[in-house]
Amino acid sequence: MPTSILFVCLGNICRSPMAEACFRHLTATRGVADAFVIDSAGTGSWHAGSRPHPQTQAELVRNGIEVGNGVARQVTPADFSSHAHIVAMDQDNLADLERLASQLPATTANCTLLLDHARSTDLRDVPDPYYEGGFDAVFDLVMDGCTGLLDTLLAQA
Repeated sequence: MPTSILFVCLGNICRSPMAEACFRHLTATRGVADAFVIDSAGTGSWHAGSRPHPQTQAELVRNGIEVGNGVARQVTPADFSSHAHIVAMDQDNLADLERLASQLPATTANCTLLLDHARSTDLRDVPDPYYEGGFDAVFDLVMDGCTGLLDTLLAQA
């Protein structure tokens, strides 16, 4: 049975779709794509139905990673039972997820921060490039976290 992972940021147009695309790319490169179901969502609904931010798309393409056809959506209560892992981009997103999970009767998802899996940084939060720019630096952080997460999950398999 595939392991289901949901990447979460604020609006689901910058960081989480970037993480979804990076993780999908890494699993394909390593020949383990069939072992994972990969998705992304936002804690807010502002961008629901929108494609990833143009600079997110450009950064992915610049790094040879397929953007995919996904559109932004908001996290739902069902996500906490349909995903084994919910991976937040920053501590505010994680707090929002934990607050939502605490209101549910039962959850099976393991909620973590993406950069808790990173190997090359001591940062805990992936900065939001929607406000701060720096999509290239965000890509590097996201790829580092996704690589560490995949390494951990494969080692546990």
